[in-house]
Amino acid sequence: MGRVVISGGAGFLPSHLCDRLLAEGHEVVALDNFITGRRENVAHLMENPGFTLVEQDVSEPFTVDGEADYVMHMASPASPPDFKTIPFETLKAGSYGSHNMLEIARQKGARFFLASTSEVYGDPPPEHHPQVEEYWGNVNPNGPRSVYDEAKRYAEAVTMAYHREYDLEVRIVRIFNTYGPRMRPDDGRVVTNFITQALNNESLTLYGDGSQTRSFTYVSETADGIYRLLMSDESTPVNIGNPNECTMRELAENVIKLTGAESTIVCVEQPFSDDPKQRRPDISKAKRVLDWEPTIPLSEGLQKTIDYVRKEIAVRSS
Repeated sequence: MGRVVISGGAGFLPSHLCDRLLAEGHEVVALDNFITGRRENVAHLMENPGFTLVEQDVSEPFTVDGEADYVMHMASPASPPDFKTIPFETLKAGSYGSHNMLEIARQKGARFFLASTSEVYGDPPPEHHPQVEEYWGNVNPNGPRSVYDEAKRYAEAVTMAYHREYDLEVRIVRIFNTYGPRMRPDDGRVVTNFITQALNNESLTLYGDGSQTRSFTYVSETADGIYRLLMSDESTPVNIGNPNECTMRELAENVIKLTGAESTIVCVEQPFSDDPKQRRPDISKAKRVLDWEPTIPLSEGLQKTIDYVRKEIAVRSS
């Protein structure tokens, strides 16, 4: 097995990927500046001789000791509130961070893996729903979400430039909404928003009328898709997400039911004018190339996430 350098390794999804990589027998060097990552997410790995945690902002120049077989750029703020509070850090993660990680891969002769996002599709019109990898997107380049959307689109562009110019082996995943344990309860994403509000018996706040849709994949299944792509021969982007979409109102109702909360649902003004109205992946490519598709029902994944958030709230209040 190989040595993997992974940025953002203490973040929500990357920490689960560290678990998977170690379980597969890889050595892991996790880099994180802890802007959104948390040491608690990888605390259980600190005694593993195959795991090393390094505090490092990958948007600044740095070096990696030793060899590397795989370099995975997973670092980036990913919650809508982050786009407003740390916009430049978000932009730097996709630009400077991508350059620096690509250079590490080139110097080490490693395979490079980029964590991109469904946000590169922007707000797709009905004729491009569900979204296939060939769709070029409908992104607002100067809206409040653009610091994330355009940073990821740039990251894809520079990754493919390295692939063409230096013959660097690359893999690109476009991740759709992922949820599960190790999400920050206060991260501002819709799943944790609803769960935290429900556990506190507060009203669940729907942005707009709640008719907008998303497709949610449980974190272990996203990590599985990512690992399969990393080990594959596919050098063009691949969607990893759940083809079953639900409205935000349906999600809120599910959370209320599973928590047993007495919460009501209230509609509030949409904070992002360019918030996509619908989002669902076409995963034909993932099925064909990776033999991957999600199977965990939303209710099952939500219950596991609710149990985690409940414990997190209890710890913080003790």
